[in-house]
Order: sequence, then structure tokens, then C-alpha cells
Amino acid sequence: MFDFFKSLNGNPKTSKNVAKERLKLVLVHDRIDCSPQLLEAIKDDILEVISNYAEIDETGLEIKMSKTRSETDDKPVSALVANIPLKNIKERKI
Repeated sequence: MFDFFKSLNGNPKTSKNVAKERLKLVLVHDRIDCSPQLLEAIKDDILEVISNYAEIDETGLEIKMSKTRSETDDKPVSALVANIPLKNIKERKI
């Protein structure tokens, strides 16, 4: 699971970086009340769908889940924040 993150941000796989990624996942899990496995599945699905339409520049890829406030009633809600740089849009027949 953590090799995926390493390949995206280019950080070498050191104990420090692995621990940092694990801590990030634990914090995100606590904030949004969903398992790290579910977060990883969501990220994989998003990347798979987008890669059907465009070539993704994985060096700048960033997908996060966080808590924010609802605009209507100011209650906390989960939010998916994604920065997915695209190298090239694929030609598709409609």
C-alpha cells in the first residue's frame, strides 16, 4: 500500500518516509471515519477511471480526504480533494 505513495511523490523508501505515510493514513482515517483500505480503493478507482481518458502525470498527483463544514448547516462533512495533473487527453470515439 505504501509503495503506491512512494512511486507518486518520488520519496525514497526509508523508514522515516514509511512511518510518515502510515501516520498520514491514520490521521485521515480518524478524521473521516473510514478504513485506510477504503481510502486506497477510492484512490485506485479514481486513477483507473481518469486513466481511461487521459495520461496522468503521477509526479504531481495528490488525493486526500479531509473534513470540512457544510455550507447549508455548518455540520462537518467529509471531502475528497484531488490534484491530478494530466499530461495528455486520449482520443476517444464517441
